[in-house]
Amino acid sequence: MNTKPLKYLLTIFILTCAHQLTNAQANYRKIENYKTFYGWAHHYPQDWMILRQFENEGKSYYLLVNPQTLETKIDEPDFYQVKLMSIAEARTFFKNTPYQKALRRAEKQSIALQDAGIESGIPKETGISLTADLCPSHRPLDKRIFTDIFTEFQKVERPVPVALSVTGVWMRQHPQDLEWLKQMQAKHEIYITWINHSFNHHVSLKAPLKENFLLEPGTDMNYEILETEKAMLKNGLLPSVFFRFPGLVSDQQLVYKLTDYGLIPIGTDAWLAKGQQPQSGSIVLIHGNGNEPVGVNDFIKLLQSKAGSIAKKQWLLYDLRETVEDEFEGSN
Repeated sequence: MNTKPLKYLLTIFILTCAHQLTNAQANYRKIENYKTFYGWAHHYPQDWMILRQFENEGKSYYLLVNPQTLETKIDEPDFYQVKLMSIAEARTFFKNTPYQKALRRAEKQSIALQDAGIESGIPKETGISLTADLCPSHRPLDKRIFTDIFTEFQKVERPVPVALSVTGVWMRQHPQDLEWLKQMQAKHEIYITWINHSFNHHVSLKAPLKENFLLEPGTDMNYEILETEKAMLKNGLLPSVFFRFPGLVSDQQLVYKLTDYGLIPIGTDAWLAKGQQPQSGSIVLIHGNGNEPVGVNDFIKLLQSKAGSIAKKQWLLYDLRETVEDEFEGSN
C-alpha cells in the first residue's frame, strides 16, 4: 500500500491547523495600511469574502468572513486563490448567503432613527443572544455578568457565548478589564463575539438625536470603524461583521454607509434597563461598563428565574453569529 498520499494529506492538515491557530492567537501590534479591501478568496473547500487588508511587520494579511456562518478570521493572502472585487461586485457574488441576506435585511430596516438593523433571530430552542455594550466609562467592568453566566451555564453550555460591543476608547481606558475578559475566553469559560461600537462613541446631552452620536456633524465614519478594528487586532481580539450604533441611533444614509464596509448593524428588541422583556430569539442589550447596574441586575434576575430551564437545556444563550445565520439561512 502506498502511504505517501496519506502522509502528504496529513502533513497538509497539520500545517493548516497550525497556521490557523497561529493567526487566531496573534496580536498585530505594528499595523500599517489598514484599509477596506473586497473580493473572493478560496481555500478548498471554503469560499471566503475579503473585507480588509493590512500589513504587520512586513507581512500582508486579510480579514475574511465565511459568508455561510458569519465566522471571521485573519489570514495571509498566499494561502488562497483570490479575485479582487468592488464591494458591489462582492455582494452580488455572495448574494445568496446568510451574510448578504442579513446585510440586505438591515438596509430594509434602516429608516428608523433608533434601533435600525437586526433586532432578533429565530433560534432552534428557547433562549436569547446576549449583547453587552462597553461604551467609554470611568467605572470598572461589571464582572458579575460574566461570572454569573458561567456559573449558571457551565454544566450545560461551555464556553458560554456572549457578544460584546466594544469602543476604542474603552479598550484604551480599561486594559486590565480587557485582559480579564480575554483570560475568561482563554479558559473556555465564555466565547466572545466582538462587535464594533465605534471608536469614540461621542454623545451630546443637548443635541437632538438626528445630530447626535454618529450623526454628529463632522463625524469621520472611516476613522470610527477602521480604528476600532485596528485597536481590536492590536489587543488580540478578532473583529466580527457586526456593528452596534452608539445610542442605537442612525439614519438611512448612515446604515448604507455602514453596510458598504461589509458590517451588519445589530439592534435589540430587549434593552433590559428600559423595561423591555426578552422573548425567545431576542437580542438582549445590557451595558457591562459599570454605567447601567439596573440592566445588569435585571439580567441576573432573568438568569436566576431560568435556572431550572437552563439545567434542562431548555433555555440557552446563543452565539449571535448562529442566531443571524439561522434567521437568514434559506430565506430570500
